[in-house]
Amino acid sequence: MEPSPPSDSLPPFPDLNALPLEALAGGGRLGERPEGFRSGFVALVGRPNVGKSTLLNQLVGEKVAITSPVAQTTRNRLRAILTTPEAQLVLVDTPGIHKPHHLLGERLVQSARVAIGEVDQVLLLVDGSQPAGRGDGFIVDLLTRTQRPVQVALNKHDLVDLAQAAELEASYRELAPDWPLHPVSALTGAGTTELVAALAAGLPEGPHLYPADAVSDQPEQLLLAELIREQVLEHTREEVPHSVAVQIERIVDDGPRTAVLATVLVERSSQKGILIGKGGSMLRQIGSGARLQMQKLIDGPVYLELFVKVVPNWRRSASRLAELGYRGD
Repeated sequence: MEPSPPSDSLPPFPDLNALPLEALAGGGRLGERPEGFRSGFVALVGRPNVGKSTLLNQLVGEKVAITSPVAQTTRNRLRAILTTPEAQLVLVDTPGIHKPHHLLGERLVQSARVAIGEVDQVLLLVDGSQPAGRGDGFIVDLLTRTQRPVQVALNKHDLVDLAQAAELEASYRELAPDWPLHPVSALTGAGTTELVAALAAGLPEGPHLYPADAVSDQPEQLLLAELIREQVLEHTREEVPHSVAVQIERIVDDGPRTAVLATVLVERSSQKGILIGKGGSMLRQIGSGARLQMQKLIDGPVYLELFVKVVPNWRRSASRLAELGYRGD
């Protein structure tokens, strides 16, 4: 596929591995910090498809996590970095907590559980346009046992009127009476300023953990693979999205452009046919959309070559899951 002309590009993600320790400390000596500055890790948890990735992107002001109406979009514990004059929040976007039906699902839920135990506090995101349900109750019970500080964000607050909002808020207050509730809209940003202030106030005093202008610490290969998977989620339906994984085989920077070679894994030949489409039309759409997003990330033109490979039952194969980075830890 020929590369598209460069579009208005976002600044490239910083290569944190190439930065000196002084830079990771905020520009001064390691451990140096402004007076009263706070820093720490916050896990975003909740049921699948409640808007965790959308909220993450809204908070940091850039796209660091893929989004889709398809449940279980997030598969990796993505970390985004939000720095304000008062604090630095490392936001960990976790896979939705659900009842798993295969080994991949078990790994995703385990990944979310591990993240909860490793952070300074937890942000439970719920669908605030619906009353609290059994799935929310299960997560509340799980979080209660972890003994981590928890705050609750009632997402989709823009979809309800004042009377509905008060009734819905009461259902969540009954479920979690001791946790602060914050009505927000991940889509519009309403309520997020107050939410960030509350989360920052709950962090311990500490130094900058990352450079002040960093927005993510994820490897470039993972980010590129996720951009391709996002396009698959957008253009396909039914069983295909859940059966897809993306593996970046090679990245070559040859000067004027970056060449990316990637393989899209599916479980059945019929899924391969859907992804390729008549005369390759579907794969071209997926590649074109992914390439445009990659050019914003890399800050330059991209040549993307995609292949589709059938790997039967890869979601149930421990070795294949480990190879793709789904270890559950």
